[in-house]
Amino acid sequence: MKTFYAVLANSLAASLTNNFVWFAVTFWVYLETKSVMATSIMAGVYLGTVAVSGFFLGSLVDRYKKKTSMMLSGIVTLGLYVVALLIYINTPESTFKNDQSLQLWAFVTLTLFGAITGNIRTIALSTVVTILIKEDERDKANGMVGTANGVSFLIASIFSGLVIGFLGITWMLILAIGLTTLVILHLLTIHIHEPGIVQAEPHTQQVDIKGTIRIVGLVPGLFGLIFFNTFNNFLGGVFMSLMDAYGLSLVSVQTWGTLWGVLSLGFIAGGLAVAKVGLGKKPLRTLFLCNIFMWVVTLIFPIQPSIVLLSIGMFAYMCLIPVVEATEQTILQKVIPQERQGRVFGFAQSIEQAASPVTAFLIGPIAKFIFIPFMTTGAGARLIGPWFGTGTARGLALLFIVTGIIGLIVTLLAMQSSAYHSLSKIYKKPEPQMDTDPVALPGS
Repeated sequence: MKTFYAVLANSLAASLTNNFVWFAVTFWVYLETKSVMATSIMAGVYLGTVAVSGFFLGSLVDRYKKKTSMMLSGIVTLGLYVVALLIYINTPESTFKNDQSLQLWAFVTLTLFGAITGNIRTIALSTVVTILIKEDERDKANGMVGTANGVSFLIASIFSGLVIGFLGITWMLILAIGLTTLVILHLLTIHIHEPGIVQAEPHTQQVDIKGTIRIVGLVPGLFGLIFFNTFNNFLGGVFMSLMDAYGLSLVSVQTWGTLWGVLSLGFIAGGLAVAKVGLGKKPLRTLFLCNIFMWVVTLIFPIQPSIVLLSIGMFAYMCLIPVVEATEQTILQKVIPQERQGRVFGFAQSIEQAASPVTAFLIGPIAKFIFIPFMTTGAGARLIGPWFGTGTARGLALLFIVTGIIGLIVTLLAMQSSAYHSLSKIYKKPEPQMDTDPVALPGS
């Protein structure tokens, strides 16, 4: 546990830094360009890269020692942040106010790719839980990971808004470079005991998508869980693309950044709850009930242009995210052989994130050309405008409500599926068959 806590603390610091950069750059781009399209494209680039990189990063984690993978993540991130800073200080400030500027998008790409490289740690940390924690305690350890993510989100949210509002983008990058350097130095002091790199098959030195699909397919209902989370991420892309624009229409950037820091206490509360009591006897049922509640919240908070409603809704939403994430992680850690877990976690990440870039790229034009005009000068403003409100922000609010309706319907239908019932039965088994001899699995 001492080693696990050290790795968790190191990952917390790295995650904090990368979230800090992600939030700050997003705030800064919107304030500089005043473009919803720009933030939508940023979300699409981020999520698209996450989706594509999951296959490769998962193989990387399986191929090397976990500490080596984490060290590589830190070094690459540090290099990208340094190059981004050099571009910014050598470019006229006015250039960054144009959302079609090549320098702007070069800067955005470098900073976001630096943050994305941290996904190596996310995958590696899930496999470290398997290595260091006994099976019956892993759900609680995953809850602690969720709590750490919440702490990271809280601190990054507060300081990103404050730093952008009071110090500017230059100091943000200087702080990010300094923190990343400290993370690398601390990681050098940690020893993760691994017996060796187990390679069950001769072709595991490459990105083995086919073999990973075969392993996932051997667990009844596991593909169903992954595809359900994929659809949720498809809808979640709406929030990632437009939530900052919606929030900044209600409050200042300093207030918005600080508010997100306070709201991220929900991440911590949800993670602590899982760490304390686990996921219950029927974790999949818990997951789906959480999703139902999350979509109901999405229907309520945009009803009126109120920062209070938004805050209450987002806090409840964030309390449930660690429960949803811990469920999938715990199931994969139990039913997938350890030497395959990096690839399977990477595969799940890629598949689940693949839908979000599509949403992110499409939702900006949909909001700009359909929902915003509908609630500004169109029929929506005349029909429901007197009580719902009119203008750009109310167009975004209506889009959130439509998203919530779709998400609620899909979740209710998924609870009746055979995949849901099959995976529930598999998870109840005390020892899954594939844990005994991964090489002897059918089709291996």
